[in-house]
Amino acid sequence: MRLGIAVLAIFMLLVSCNEKEQNTKLAEGLWRVDLNVMDNQVLPFNLKVNKNADGLYSMQIINAEEVIDVNEIVIHGDSIIIQTPVFEGYLAGTFSEKEITGQFIKESLDRIVPFKATFGVEERFDSENNNASKDVSGIWETYFSPDLEEEYIGKGIFLQDGNRVTGTFRTTTGDYRYLDGIMDGDSLKLSSFDGAHAFLFTAKVTDSSLTGVFYSGNHFKEPFVATRNDGYELPDPDSLTFINEGYDKLAFSFPDSKGKIISLSDEDYQNKVVIVQLMGTWCPNCLDESKFLVDYLKENDNLKVIGLAFESAKTEEKAFIGIERLKERIGLPYPIVLAQFGSVDKVEAQQKLPMLSNILSFPTTIFIDKKGVVRKIHTGFNGPATGDKFVEFKKDFDVLVTQLINE
Repeated sequence: MRLGIAVLAIFMLLVSCNEKEQNTKLAEGLWRVDLNVMDNQVLPFNLKVNKNADGLYSMQIINAEEVIDVNEIVIHGDSIIIQTPVFEGYLAGTFSEKEITGQFIKESLDRIVPFKATFGVEERFDSENNNASKDVSGIWETYFSPDLEEEYIGKGIFLQDGNRVTGTFRTTTGDYRYLDGIMDGDSLKLSSFDGAHAFLFTAKVTDSSLTGVFYSGNHFKEPFVATRNDGYELPDPDSLTFINEGYDKLAFSFPDSKGKIISLSDEDYQNKVVIVQLMGTWCPNCLDESKFLVDYLKENDNLKVIGLAFESAKTEEKAFIGIERLKERIGLPYPIVLAQFGSVDKVEAQQKLPMLSNILSFPTTIFIDKKGVVRKIHTGFNGPATGDKFVEFKKDFDVLVTQLINE
């Protein structure tokens, strides 16, 4: 039996355990969690442990300005399961008062990353030089996997205060979350962890260039290079995907969790402005967009939204469990149908929607007017970590939707 399945079985068995009966306690306050990734690198993130008056634990994952509340924690003896919110990933291990050792597990992808967590270590990264000899504040034109077939572009956006660095990389398909780290001499170290992805960026820095490696967990790495370019911008996300010649409308028929087939031809969507969201419950950028849509729909009940889920879960049953968990956790009011499971391959996804020129990103957002005409297709999502770009997206979204509703 794979370790991940064994741990999940233990998790299900222990859900009913009463934490207050356990003798081993976790120290309250800040911890540092170190994931062991490739090339003997360590990917750290900060974790705050809290305990309420009833003796129940809660936690907060901290990445720069992002604080992720964690309240699905199971303790039995010296064993602990920490389930991250919305996403399937969880931390499982054994603990003492000031140390936890175990694995970060994503079962659908058969991924297991060892970790060690230590109480009282507030610094995200250890520093060898204790000072910064370079400043990376500003905009960086970035190329991942440069000169390779897999090459793609990005835009680094960073702010440095002393030796602390925060920011993100934007790409044509989304952003790399809230990155948090340090400038250690001329070495840049940034990381982010949210339960879906574990990202580490390391780079050597000159006044005008970055040369580094991007690690995703312990299963993937790629080189990247960047140069300072304050005027650099990525391609227009509204120009990357379009309706193929020979098609005039978007069409699909996929089931929801109750087996009901939902399609744009249903009466609910006739003479309505509709947003179709290509997404997955494993996707942090999709979660950001879904939270935005939840808030937007509270003030705009004339808009209809349908989510088309492309899931990594290996069975239809597990895919729908993930979908229902997402809906429950963030109060999602619109239907999510299952377009694909067992793979999030974009080529396979496009076969489900042949009228689209290509599917480059999850999320992809399709704006449809009252006559069923596709008016815009937006690739990717600039989430809260992108600052001004997120503000710009919200403004443009509202302007277009308001125009379509008033037509």
